Amino acid sequence: MSTQIKILSSLEKCFTDEDIKEKPALSRASCLRGEDFHFTLAYTADNVPGWLLCEYGELICRSELEISFERVENVPVRFPCYPTRSDENYLRKTAGLYPDLLVPMEIGEAVQVPKGILFAIYGTVKVPESMKAGEYTAEVGFKMETGEEITEKLTLKIIDAVLPKQELCVAQWVHYDCIAGAHGLEIFSEEHWLAIENYLKTAVSHGINVVLTPVFTPPLDTAIGGERPTVQLVDVEKTENGYIFGFEKFRRFVLLCLTLGVRKFEISHLFTQWGAYHAPKVMAKVSGEQKRIFGWETDAAGEEYVAFLREFLPALLKEAKALGIEKQLIFHISDEPNKNQLAQYQLVKSKIADILAGYPVYDALSDFDFYEMGVVDNPIPASDHIEPFLGANIENLWTYYCCGQWKDVSNRFISMPLARTRVIGAQFWKYRIAGFLHWGYNFYYTRFSKREINPFVITDGDAFAPAGDAYSVYPAPGGKCYRSLRLVCFADALADARALSLAEKLCSREAVEKLVDKYGEITFSSYPQSAEYIAELRESINAMIEENI
Repeated sequence: MSTQIKILSSLEKCFTDEDIKEKPALSRASCLRGEDFHFTLAYTADNVPGWLLCEYGELICRSELEISFERVENVPVRFPCYPTRSDENYLRKTAGLYPDLLVPMEIGEAVQVPKGILFAIYGTVKVPESMKAGEYTAEVGFKMETGEEITEKLTLKIIDAVLPKQELCVAQWVHYDCIAGAHGLEIFSEEHWLAIENYLKTAVSHGINVVLTPVFTPPLDTAIGGERPTVQLVDVEKTENGYIFGFEKFRRFVLLCLTLGVRKFEISHLFTQWGAYHAPKVMAKVSGEQKRIFGWETDAAGEEYVAFLREFLPALLKEAKALGIEKQLIFHISDEPNKNQLAQYQLVKSKIADILAGYPVYDALSDFDFYEMGVVDNPIPASDHIEPFLGANIENLWTYYCCGQWKDVSNRFISMPLARTRVIGAQFWKYRIAGFLHWGYNFYYTRFSKREINPFVITDGDAFAPAGDAYSVYPAPGGKCYRSLRLVCFADALADARALSLAEKLCSREAVEKLVDKYGEITFSSYPQSAEYIAELRESINAMIEENI
């Protein structure tokens, strides 16, 4: 039989032209109770007789463990990295097919084992908190047409300790208009609400516990003068005596999120991106007709818009208190302002600062002046600009990355090793990071949202950013979404941070830091780059926990 299989670490990506013999096998691993463990089953065939291009089998699995499987599908990557801006820590820098998309499959499902091509299946072991500690074996592989079984075994040791609850705040912006567009749904139809629930459920189950809440259509990634489809949760009516606000959709959204386990609500930005010069699109009923009353034509600091905000924000806060979420709100002024826009940012913020006093205001920015001058109390610096913020010992510091963080630091481009994505968990723990922000959970547009794209075909936003920057889930039938390798890997990074916290509690911070920095001091821009480091670190932390429980 020519079929060959091998169990690998979940940090291994299998490109179609790679040799399975060169992939390091995984036979033993460990995890804590209450976490998911992942592995990869790589497969290929050689010496298939005659003109046949593949052999046929079906997936088999024997284990006491609860294991689900997904096909690792390859997606087209035209733009793996910036042509003149990259470092050496990329898997490849040329266009081609890259493994990323995860499509659920069933045990017993047919599998074609291709001749001379390396494919993979992704395994997820669900370990409940109630799981009895001990060693468990999983035998996985294929039953071929001939009746022969080709299998490999993995021994998973369950440590007798529960993975702590996630304390880190994690936001990946969900784009609700993109959900509607990708699935052909009317915005806020019942089908759209169901799809929103599905996307949020996947997000929360992967550690995303802070959700962008579009009280008005978020003024994000929109061309000047352009607009995105309206996803406004708050109804507005303009009258001669001011404004009337309707919170029915907002209430439904909040209650849905609370049911799913969302921890905090990011109120969508009150002013436009990259400078805070204008208002977001605000739709209102005026004389019985629905129309846009604010947008790009609106001066952000103008009397009319400021008066509107000063009516709206107290009404929103009153509603939040009624829902019991007033302590779970996060506000934004404007996304990614730079030093040249500091005065404008300060001006518009001053117009509403008294109303938001006592409520946290966070914004993604990288110029330290915003914090140093007291303009922003809660900055979210990019991971490659974080050093001065770390030096200031800012309490509850967040960080973010996006397409601009292409050199040295962790990121999630499809062309990057999964170890580069996962190392951020250790960085979160070491630097006591309180939150993380990413702009693209499911951004299925081109740059500036000028048109929709098919994310299965265009993975780079039409040469907008390196493939994988704009989204970490793919649309699936029935208003659902498929996971990506990168989404799951980031969730594993969050689990690493939680395990490190448990080890620190059981032992000492000094002892855990010694393991983290075993091969040299880890910073956000300097760290061991191998998958072996990540695996060894996690196994060492698990062993430390086991020894001290």
